[in-house]
Amino acid sequence: MGPLAGLKVVEFAAAGPVPFCAMLLADMGAEVVRIDRVEVVELGITQDPRHELNLRNRRSIALDLKSPDGLSVMRRLIAAADILLEGFRPGVMERLGLGPEDCAGFNAGLIYGRMTGWGQDGPLAQAAAHDINYIAFAGALNYLGPADGPPLPVPMGWLGDLSGGALYLAFGVVCALQERSRSGLGQVVDASVIDGITSLLTPTHGRRGGGSVGDHRGDHATDGSRPWYRTYETNDGRWISIGPIEGRFYAEFLAKVGLDKEDLPPPHERSTWPELYRRFADLFRSKTLNEWMELLDGTDACFAPVLSLPEVVQHPHARQRQMFVEFEGQLHPAPAPRFSRSKPEIHSPPAMPGAHTEAVLESCGYSPAEIARLKANAAVK
Repeated sequence: MGPLAGLKVVEFAAAGPVPFCAMLLADMGAEVVRIDRVEVVELGITQDPRHELNLRNRRSIALDLKSPDGLSVMRRLIAAADILLEGFRPGVMERLGLGPEDCAGFNAGLIYGRMTGWGQDGPLAQAAAHDINYIAFAGALNYLGPADGPPLPVPMGWLGDLSGGALYLAFGVVCALQERSRSGLGQVVDASVIDGITSLLTPTHGRRGGGSVGDHRGDHATDGSRPWYRTYETNDGRWISIGPIEGRFYAEFLAKVGLDKEDLPPPHERSTWPELYRRFADLFRSKTLNEWMELLDGTDACFAPVLSLPEVVQHPHARQRQMFVEFEGQLHPAPAPRFSRSKPEIHSPPAMPGAHTEAVLESCGYSPAEIARLKANAAVK
């Protein structure tokens, strides 16, 4: 049983951070009900819902929130919930009559989790945008990519939507739950992707102030501009990564690959980096990926192969730690983090929209006749 078992969450279906945040809570044992629309929503990218693994571990009810009956069902669900998660533009929930003040009137203990890109206020609050725009605005994109090329976005929302958005929203609602245990009152958690990314950049802002990070790509130690912190191609066209920043790890790296420090240019002088890069590149092209793994895996050389997703699944380290779980024919990354006593688990596959409408209504006390009427009125599906 996960550490959040017993908590009830209402998740308004959305793209971006909210579904991943709901997955994190559901993986930890929270009972999550996703509110889907009765009509199909076009999101620009076609994906079979069965493969949307971040929709696992919850039930789905399809509601028409524009109908009085649909809103009535929604209020009943919220009244019984501990947490609400929504990712609409500012003002949408208020116009539905489901804003924080409305919900507090019938559920004073509700933790109201709000997720936006730009925040609930400010000149950009109503503007449409995506992950690339948020990381650009927050200053992160400025540091991504080679010094002599364009900024390169982080793919698949890893930095913005998931790290700056979903993780901060999940952290926020759990913090609010802890505070509720003292006060007995709920509150609003106002999470935005740009706030989260800005928080993630706290060390970078500090290092810039201290002079160790500049304002351009190629100005800091971990952006791939240093020969000892980047990727290299191997003899068989694969790639490896190295990162021996500290002196003791750099010495270990050189010893393992058979290089003599005295025969190499100084590692921390910019003028020597092209020559040092050439020496390392020639070296790594001399062996295959597997040969380098046999030589460097498990050492203090700060080395790792660049693996594909199937290779990660089959790697002995991932297998021993059971980093992946097969559930009903789908391979899932296992819930994280791990606990000494509590046992997060995957207990249901990604839910198709409206797959549990009747079951959810029954759990709220609706009779078969009432459910039939709601369906006849197209308030639910």
